[in-house]
Amino acid sequence: MKKLIVATSNPGKLQEMQEYLTGLNWELVLKPAELEIEETGVTFIENAILKASSVAKALDKWAIADDSGLAVDALNGAPGIYSARYGKSDLDRINRLLKELGNNQNRQAKFICAIAISRPSGSIVLQTEGICHGEILSEPRGDGGFGYDPIFYVPSQQQTFAEMSSETKNKVSHRGLAFEQLLPKFKELKVDY
Repeated sequence: MKKLIVATSNPGKLQEMQEYLTGLNWELVLKPAELEIEETGVTFIENAILKASSVAKALDKWAIADDSGLAVDALNGAPGIYSARYGKSDLDRINRLLKELGNNQNRQAKFICAIAISRPSGSIVLQTEGICHGEILSEPRGDGGFGYDPIFYVPSQQQTFAEMSSETKNKVSHRGLAFEQLLPKFKELKVDY
């Protein structure tokens, strides 16, 4: 099997990516924890490209990276690329977001996931972005998921991400949509070692 380095130290993210890439002849491997990549991009796609390219060059292997987060219309796109750093814990991040949103009637938001794949040379061969539109609820609902999932409501499913089965979430989520666009092109890639 060909090795594909996942530009994260998070085993949960590796497992999630593995689910989307099932049936492909790639073995996903976490990047070494000591290899830190500073996310200096101003968009999700810039950060995904930066991480994939940097890890690929550092290890001389194929690499995949994603960058994702929540953008709330009434907050001018915040928390955006700072979604994971919006508080110390998921609960802190949710509480801060709800406080900043207050009683604003505009609850429109979107989850964005950008994915990039790099050759060992650092050149990006594939990039894509998936967007899931929804609304921010005034209080959390559901027991599943993580991050902002309990307050992100998807009208077409009439559920929050935290209320969805993993199968449903994998189909309709920003990450699911990004991988849906990426997979056909990924399967056609000509890989040189």
